[in-house]
Amino acid sequence: MVEPPKYFDRVLEFSGQELTIKQCYQGDVGCVVWDAALVLLKFLESDSFRSNRGNLEQKRVIELGAGTGAVGLAASLRGADVTVTDLEDFLPLMQLNIDTNKSHVKGTVTAKTLKWGASVADFMPPPDFILMSDCVYYLDAVDDLVKTLNDLSGPETEILCSYEERTIGQNLKSLDRFLKLVHEDFIVEEVPLDQQDPVYRSEDIHILTMKKT
Repeated sequence: MVEPPKYFDRVLEFSGQELTIKQCYQGDVGCVVWDAALVLLKFLESDSFRSNRGNLEQKRVIELGAGTGAVGLAASLRGADVTVTDLEDFLPLMQLNIDTNKSHVKGTVTAKTLKWGASVADFMPPPDFILMSDCVYYLDAVDDLVKTLNDLSGPETEILCSYEERTIGQNLKSLDRFLKLVHEDFIVEEVPLDQQDPVYRSEDIHILTMKKT
């Protein structure tokens, strides 16, 4: 009996290249590329990003809750030195996508395990950027996530966080808790829609920038 395929491809255009992202037919929420990840990924090549932050060449970037690793991979195509992180179960998928796209990478990209709330000693010194998309949906994980953001961030670190508004289950409580905590420790601003990609944007998807106070 032939086993059904485990993965299906999603091809994303970024920085003049094609990223081929392997997604799982079955698995947890991190096994596919969500819309908030696409919005953040395309923001990285927007005129607004480049005019306000320059390019990503040789910048140190960490992606949290990376899942497929698509956003971090996109940053590596622009020359960043990227570490994509998630729970151990996602390491094979992240590594598969790194291997699939390695011919396009202009910087470096590595997959590592990072459990929110645990030690970040292996990820020091603080990165230039922390990327995260659709990570705020488990209420029990929010405090650990914010602790990790604090522990990873230096005074110059900029966090780029995208999320989609959801009002079902515990999503709203999780988001409220997250926003309350980050406003205590970070300067938080929202990227206006007109500074995002003209196609990959939505009123229901927000991009926040955060820096330590």
